[in-house]
Amino acid sequence: METSDAVTLGVRQRTASIQLLLGGQAALAFLSARIFSHVSVSTKESLCTKEPQDYASWDRQSHPATIMLCSSKSSQASLVSKEHQMFMEEAYNSAICFKMLQDVATSDPLQLKYITKKLKKMAQKTPNLVMETIHDYFKDNPEISSRHRFRLFQVLQAVIGALDVLEETWQRNFMQLALEHMTKSTELDDIYQDAASNVLLAVCWHSWPAVAKHLETELLTGVFPHRSLLYVMGVLSSQEELLKKEDRESWKDLLSQMARKSVPFLNTDVWSKELLWSLTKSSRTQQEHTPEKAFLFTYYGLILQAEEDSSSIRTHLKNLLETSHQWPKQREGIALTVGLVAVRHLDDAWAILEQFGRSTPIKWSLQNLSLKSLEDLRWKWAGSTILLSYGQMAAKAKSHILPWVDNILSRMIFYFRFSSWDETLKQSFLTAIMMLVGAISRSEGAHSYEFSQTSELLECLMTLMEKEPQDTLLTSIRQHAIHIVASLCALRPPMDVDRKSRLLSICFRSIFALPLLDALEKHSCLFLEPPNIQGLYSQTMEAVDHMLQCFMMQNPTVNELYFLLSHLYVWLASEKTHERQRAVHRCMILFKFLNCKRCLETKENFRRMGQLVAMLGILCQDSDRTIQCLSLEAMGHLYQLLMQHKEVPETERETPQEFPPPDAAGAALWSSGDQRGTLLIPQDMASKNDSIFFMSSNQATKEIMSHLAMTELTDLIWTAIDGLGSTSSSWVQAAADLLSLVIQEHGDNLATVGKMGQAIHHHLCAIQMPQAKESVLHVITLLARNHIPELVAAFLDFSTPLDSHSFRLWRALGAEEPASHLVLTVLMAWMQKRPLPSSASNSSPCPVKKPHLRSLAAMNTIHELQFAREFKKAVRDTFPQLFLALLAQMHYIMELNQPTEPEQEQKAQESAMPSPQSTSLEALKSLLSTTGHWHDFAHLELQSAWEHFTSIHTYPQAVGLLARAMVQNHCKEIKAIVSYLLPSLQSQQERERKTAILVLIEFLYSPALLEVLSKQAALTVLAQSLQDTCSEIRVASLQGLGNILFHTEKGTLLRGQLPAFLNGFFQNNEAVVVGIMGLVSDILHRLGTEGAGAQSLSIAINARYFFDDERDNIRAAAMALFGDLVATMTNRELSGLRSQVCQSMVPLLLYLKDQCPAVVTQAKFAFYRCAVLLRWQPRHTLFCTLAWETGLSARHFLWTCLMTHSEKEFSIHLSQAINYLHSHHRHIKTWAALFIGYTTCYQPQAVTQMVNDMDTKLLFSTFKDLKKDPEPAIREFATRQMEFLRKVSARSKK
Repeated sequence: METSDAVTLGVRQRTASIQLLLGGQAALAFLSARIFSHVSVSTKESLCTKEPQDYASWDRQSHPATIMLCSSKSSQASLVSKEHQMFMEEAYNSAICFKMLQDVATSDPLQLKYITKKLKKMAQKTPNLVMETIHDYFKDNPEISSRHRFRLFQVLQAVIGALDVLEETWQRNFMQLALEHMTKSTELDDIYQDAASNVLLAVCWHSWPAVAKHLETELLTGVFPHRSLLYVMGVLSSQEELLKKEDRESWKDLLSQMARKSVPFLNTDVWSKELLWSLTKSSRTQQEHTPEKAFLFTYYGLILQAEEDSSSIRTHLKNLLETSHQWPKQREGIALTVGLVAVRHLDDAWAILEQFGRSTPIKWSLQNLSLKSLEDLRWKWAGSTILLSYGQMAAKAKSHILPWVDNILSRMIFYFRFSSWDETLKQSFLTAIMMLVGAISRSEGAHSYEFSQTSELLECLMTLMEKEPQDTLLTSIRQHAIHIVASLCALRPPMDVDRKSRLLSICFRSIFALPLLDALEKHSCLFLEPPNIQGLYSQTMEAVDHMLQCFMMQNPTVNELYFLLSHLYVWLASEKTHERQRAVHRCMILFKFLNCKRCLETKENFRRMGQLVAMLGILCQDSDRTIQCLSLEAMGHLYQLLMQHKEVPETERETPQEFPPPDAAGAALWSSGDQRGTLLIPQDMASKNDSIFFMSSNQATKEIMSHLAMTELTDLIWTAIDGLGSTSSSWVQAAADLLSLVIQEHGDNLATVGKMGQAIHHHLCAIQMPQAKESVLHVITLLARNHIPELVAAFLDFSTPLDSHSFRLWRALGAEEPASHLVLTVLMAWMQKRPLPSSASNSSPCPVKKPHLRSLAAMNTIHELQFAREFKKAVRDTFPQLFLALLAQMHYIMELNQPTEPEQEQKAQESAMPSPQSTSLEALKSLLSTTGHWHDFAHLELQSAWEHFTSIHTYPQAVGLLARAMVQNHCKEIKAIVSYLLPSLQSQQERERKTAILVLIEFLYSPALLEVLSKQAALTVLAQSLQDTCSEIRVASLQGLGNILFHTEKGTLLRGQLPAFLNGFFQNNEAVVVGIMGLVSDILHRLGTEGAGAQSLSIAINARYFFDDERDNIRAAAMALFGDLVATMTNRELSGLRSQVCQSMVPLLLYLKDQCPAVVTQAKFAFYRCAVLLRWQPRHTLFCTLAWETGLSARHFLWTCLMTHSEKEFSIHLSQAINYLHSHHRHIKTWAALFIGYTTCYQPQAVTQMVNDMDTKLLFSTFKDLKKDPEPAIREFATRQMEFLRKVSARSKK
């Protein structure tokens, strides 16, 4: 009694502390119940009235397993013994557990989760206490609500699952508890029963035999089992983690045994109908597949598998297939049943499927007839069921399936092609194929078996991928299709090349062309349950990698690698960043795989390695940082492959390594596809060649290029050149930089450089970026160091006409001085290849058919390059060669059967390009003008002598005039030209000999000739030319032999004839006078440097006399003769003839406005010659004004020159001008008036002193007439002059 009282006293003393700690009477009541067992349940419930407490504070207690009382240990020891203290702690924890079980009924989900977690934690420390508390709570509170009990079952399931060991007592108790409530009907329907069943499932882990025995007993009673029993068996079958490994095998065996024992039930009408009804009844949502129904399909299949009666099997399968096929889980279940049956009864399963496929509903669904009612929906997806059934048959039949594969595949392909095309069909088809392929891969002998339907299957897979929407990724269809393709790689026969090529193209297009990952995720945001786009994307990309790796494993050759990469190139060069990123990532993964596996055969050399290096090198310069890093790493792996291929013999290969997965830090980045951060090159590459991974892109490219053969380098260059045609500016720039790099390193020994140059020109036209264009042009400059002949030959094909891009290429070709000289030399060599075409009427532009076009193109190019800064010095240095070559070229062009000049002009207008004849002439003109020989150019321009080069008949005259101009202007190049004339005289080409002799006979009048060629040598050369086959050359040689150089007495004879000729000037016959003047000019020319001597004055006076002759031809001849006389004058003779020259300036100036063109031409030339003799400056401006300018500004300039350089002769000039006011020629009179007008403006006093009243009246009359001139400027000038003259006249009178 004393001990009992002491315990009671201790409990009462601690009640206050417990109540304060828990904050409610419920726990106090439960604690009392633990001590005083006679207290009723109703009393306990009446005490549990407080609100739930915050359980979070419990975790802050110091005791690791239980919550201790707050009183100090010293006070407890003074009241009760240690045993009593432990008892009180247990009671207290029981109270806590009770309180939590009670609060389960009213807790929100978060609180419920916390209670469950807390109870699991308590159970792990004190399992018996928690189990006993839960058991007692169920036992002592039978009246609690179904919802409360439902939650308690959930808690109990979690607690049992958290225990490592469950005592046998609790196994029996809770198994019994679960069995009691599994079949109980409540307002919660199936979820209540499922919760109780889940408790039984939790007990299975601890007491599998007992549960299994009960399940077997219940299932084999002959009465169709309750739903909850099927639920338990379904969960056990689907969730392997519920059973231990050894129990799992036992369960499978038990299930087979139960199926065999259930075979008799098939003949029981009630049981059989109940089974079919359970399989076809509606679920809570038809999209779900409840465990009980899933188990029934499996169990049904196992029973039919164990059945021996074929007719019974077929009957049941037929009845099952005739149920609804509307819902996906139903279709999957039916297919599973069929597959299980096929394990032992493949023939029966095949026969029933064939029979079902020929039934009327299936025919309707295959014909896509419109559905008229919901009943018809039962059959809409029946084809999907059949597909899945064939797949399950293959998966379950295993080793027996090989002979059936082609038949099954043919049926699958048939239903795929002719069933209603939707997501359901596609998914079912792919699922079935994956099951079939999986079964094949697991079958021994599959690799030696020939499958006839794989090509048709591949066509279906390609169609499937092509039909996928290009802007979304919502399903795993692409992923599954690619996995199937990868599996088919190992089957025979292997894919043919064309089909594989199409497959790769379709696959890459379907995947690489997808939008960015962010855009893909946005497309799914409207779904109620959006798919995991990131996961789908990563898995799809991994599937592509796996497919490429499978291709390589099946055929580990360099050819196969090149074949795969050739389909990636188009994506590597894509304009879209994310497409390039995906493609280069695939390359990198493939190279890494091959590098680790070391499976690539070394028997053959790498093909098109250069192309690959070029692509990666360009991508290393990509604007996207991720692509740069991926490309650089891919290049590193490629380099290692190359080193393995070159250095490691096959007998010394290492054992293949497993493909290393990415490390944790990089796994997310590698698997994301669209990398969203900066990719770093892994630092843990284990290879002797791993330094490549830490080089810059240029260094890595150089390192790889150093190991490439010349053919591979050529491949690399061609790929870079092709890259110049990209529409991406960054790609073009990268290609140009790479091209520059490889040419700089390895450009010396390249072949096919000409074709490369042509390709570069083709792309240069489209390059917009100045920097990229400059890089490309620098490449041409680099190539020119060793390949000028090839490049010149290639560039000639697009140099007629020479557009701006072609011109820049030529400039780049000669950017370096030695190269510019060689370019001109090669161009001259091409120009001198002058074949005469068999039919000049052939309009084909092809240089092969018209080889003379190369010569014309070279000429055209030389013409343009004369103006290029890079070729200035080279043109000056090669002037002699160019001069002779262009002269011969003009003769060659005239030899060609070209159209006549009017036709040529018409064609030139039509084609918007100059004729070869005009081009050759312009080339000669520009050669003279750009090399400082404009004096010679001026002579021919002012004489209008260029037109003589347009006809082969006047060609000798044109060449003679040009050579004569060079002699008269003391050209410094005469000696150099003579040195090249001699070889030309020995040329095999007549035109070159002809040109050379024409130039030589004129150069005989130059003193410079004798510095290069002695008189005797010259005679010898001319004598040899007398033997030439060309009559024109022989005639010219005779003329040369008659030169005064070789006959000194000839000068005296010629001068002796001059007086007689001068007397002939006054004959009445115009033609005779003109002829005589021409003869005098010819004599002056033949006298050369000796000149006419004392007779020069007579010639000058007589020639000037005829300046004002009324006959046009005589005026022109007189001016020409005077000009020729001026050209022969020396400084010694000038003193006597100066007055004649000065007096001729005004007439020559005024006759620039003569009506006769011949007079104007000779006046210009004579005026210019006089100005040269008088040393007027600026001479070039004077020439340009005379040659091309007209109008008042030109007249004013010429008057200014005259007044500036002839101040002493002012009165003479003014007097001459006044005299010309009386001219009968209106234009001369007008020009004289303008001359006087200018003089009046600048020298008014001098004019007034010299002009009398008659002259003044004449001036007023002239200016009055000029006020009516059609030219506005002259009218205005005349008006101002009249006003000015009035003022001047008025001042003079005063």
